[in-house]
Amino acid sequence: MIVIKRSGARQAFDRAKLIGGLEAAAKNRPVSSEQLAEVARSVEDELREACAEVSSEVVGRAVLERLRDLDEVAYVRFASVYKGFEAVDDFRREVGLLTKTTAPKRSAGAGPARA
Repeated sequence: MIVIKRSGARQAFDRAKLIGGLEAAAKNRPVSSEQLAEVARSVEDELREACAEVSSEVVGRAVLERLRDLDEVAYVRFASVYKGFEAVDDFRREVGLLTKTTAPKRSAGAGPARA
């Protein structure tokens, strides 16, 4: 599988490189090496089934989906590198997205029943 970087460069998918990024994100977190290896394996398997070439953006999103459920701190750390955070507001926005819960939308005209 080939990964197309943001610069347009192409390189072979490297599971070890992905695991290194996961380990950095999960440093000092209650996440085992086996769990990180499983995230990397799962991402690689999913992407290999989908296509022979994949953008680094797609790889990053697939990793974030799995980290969100595994460890929220590791998720934010990985997102900070993947998304290139430059300011504290970037972290605030991402934590807001992570914890966001939205109420179901009401249809127009819906409201409390009146007697």
